[in-house]
Amino acid sequence: MKRSSPLPETLVKLANDWIEWDPVESSKAEVQQWLSDANEEQLTASLSKRIAFGTAGLRGKMAAGFACMNELTVLQASQGVASYMLENVTDATSRGLALGYDGRYNSIAFARRTAATFLSKGFKVYMFDTVIPTPLVAFATTHYNCCVGIVITASHNPKEDNGYKVYAGNGCQIVSPMDKHITAAILANQTPWKYDQEALLASDLMTVANPEVNDKYFEVIKKFNYLPEDNKKSTLKVTYTAMHGVGTPSILRAFETYSLNAPILVKEQCDPNPDFPTVAFPNPEEGKGALALSFATADANDSPVVIANDPDADRLAAAEKLNGEWTVFTGDQIGILLAHWLFIRQRAAHPEVPAEKLLVLNTTVSSKMLKSFAETEGVRYEETHTGFKWLGTRAEELEKEGFVTLLAYEEAIGYMIGTTCLDKDGVRGAAVFAEMASSIYASGSTLFKHLDLLYTKYGTYHTQNKYFFHSNSADVAEVFKFIRNDSKYHETCGKFKISRIRDLTGAGYDSGTADKKPVLATTSSDMITIYFENGAVFTLRGSGTEPKLKYYIGAANITKEELAELVQSIITNLIQPEEHNLKYPSE
Repeated sequence: MKRSSPLPETLVKLANDWIEWDPVESSKAEVQQWLSDANEEQLTASLSKRIAFGTAGLRGKMAAGFACMNELTVLQASQGVASYMLENVTDATSRGLALGYDGRYNSIAFARRTAATFLSKGFKVYMFDTVIPTPLVAFATTHYNCCVGIVITASHNPKEDNGYKVYAGNGCQIVSPMDKHITAAILANQTPWKYDQEALLASDLMTVANPEVNDKYFEVIKKFNYLPEDNKKSTLKVTYTAMHGVGTPSILRAFETYSLNAPILVKEQCDPNPDFPTVAFPNPEEGKGALALSFATADANDSPVVIANDPDADRLAAAEKLNGEWTVFTGDQIGILLAHWLFIRQRAAHPEVPAEKLLVLNTTVSSKMLKSFAETEGVRYEETHTGFKWLGTRAEELEKEGFVTLLAYEEAIGYMIGTTCLDKDGVRGAAVFAEMASSIYASGSTLFKHLDLLYTKYGTYHTQNKYFFHSNSADVAEVFKFIRNDSKYHETCGKFKISRIRDLTGAGYDSGTADKKPVLATTSSDMITIYFENGAVFTLRGSGTEPKLKYYIGAANITKEELAELVQSIITNLIQPEEHNLKYPSE
């Protein structure tokens, strides 16, 4: 909207900076038009707040302005990351950058801009020349001993978004305070460096990462292929969807590597398509709605098992048809199935490694059934904060102490089998899951029947993990403020009595420890866990990459009806979505 009075000087400067720095003529002209029209509302929304760089890197809507994902903000982020590496890693340029990208709009352009920025400072760059699953970029980072890895992806976000994910030299997502130091370096290096992009991309410092990285990756993941001869005889038909993402070539090769029958492909979704035309959200975590085409394909081919990746193939979903109905596994159910499978196969293949030296990990919002499994089998169990930056970092620490990582997982369908790369990986996860399913079916059972056996042995754990959408982070802050109740935390939730509260925000609080301090490290992000007398555990946190308020509820040995009653009580008495302007998801 045009204003009659002059624009604020600070806003005019931001606009002029953008016009001077933006390397893309179309978006430069767009901001110039806003300035000419004195469109304060648009200028303020697009320029006054910079897209935040955190441990997840950058992620947001693609549009002109400092608040969004575009070539200039990618360039500036790259200048910040490169500057940080030059200052903090002595051999940064010779170790170099591993770089990949997904199939979204602008991903190739963003990757080329990133490569040129690093090349301009003398970095070696190992870049994939085609779309690639995110975990292979993490793998490439350690394969080449790079000081940093970057992948241009927004994972399962809407089609309007893109992102910029950063790995440290160990192939694990960066952790704080590195993100803060990089943010400072970005702010100190906003003016674009001068270079000839095309000349740099043709320089001797550029190396194409594939097929070398791909070949090595599939060689390494064979260590988790325990039954190749049995796989050759398997009659199980597995259906696979890439969800319009990059996973299909890698999944086909993974199945071939494991001597598995090629999966039945959901043809409408097997190739990258940045419009994601057949799904409302390109996220298999959304459940049956996102998997409708997969079920139709499976039904047409008499296939009882479906597996799915998200668009950058770092997550893995699965479903099974029993008694004529498709049921989607929860992330926790897949987690315990994989943990048990890897445990029995590892013990059979390597009996010389004692059980107490085997390691499983999951996040604080994931099911405690994994802990029960570990205690029963004598395996080391670790709980971490949410996110693979914590799971990967902790696994690496414990491997240095002589532990062997079987599995690290988070309930949001992310699985890290072994330490091939220190991040979730839907490619090796899919191959291992398919081998497990083939073995279970060959024995005359099904995945859900096998899961029932695990419930009998380790306890029946029911979970419900969902979310609310929000349009304003201030509304989310009000939810947490209500629960904290001026540090007089609630003692009941409806008829359910609360036995313990843990708040991992800021200074932290835990009513269950002697000093009232939590054992897990605190963060700047809101996260509260409430323990109930009936054994149920409820955790509430905001999403770091999406406009969602997420909640996680789990309990052992209570009925689904009792869990449903507790969930409703929590929503009504603590979250209060109507009062806090939160919207229910469509499914």
